[in-house]
Amino acid sequence: MINAEASRAPQRAAVPLRPLLQRLRDQGLRLGLATNDAEHPARAHLMAAGVIDMFDFIAGFDSGHGGKPSPGQLHAFASHVDLPASAIAMIGDSVHDLEAGRAAGMVRVAVLTGPAAEEELAPHADLVLPDIGYLLDYLNG
Repeated sequence: MINAEASRAPQRAAVPLRPLLQRLRDQGLRLGLATNDAEHPARAHLMAAGVIDMFDFIAGFDSGHGGKPSPGQLHAFASHVDLPASAIAMIGDSVHDLEAGRAAGMVRVAVLTGPAAEEELAPHADLVLPDIGYLLDYLNG
């Protein structure tokens, strides 16, 4: 019941997701989602946003890899896409996200679209962006 209710929770994209994710994919990037929510509602939200097909990997706290700030989900993604963790960026809007990235040995990118302020995230991040839409400018800059 909790998963069903969470699946129906309203979501609001910080930027138009499909064009952004397509541009990232066009650059050869592999995409994953790691959430401390359950996997089922995460998949439902991605499906509702019309972007589930853009992701190579989706994990919730209940997917068998643990939850953040432990690095299990991130290590599972790295293994799934056959890349070293050091070649992957963890993009997140919470200290838990960034600490998981640190523990996994990934580049840590904070985005300011969640409840945490820049002052809270910056000490844990290698880079702070206003939102994920700025990622392409950073990658291509």
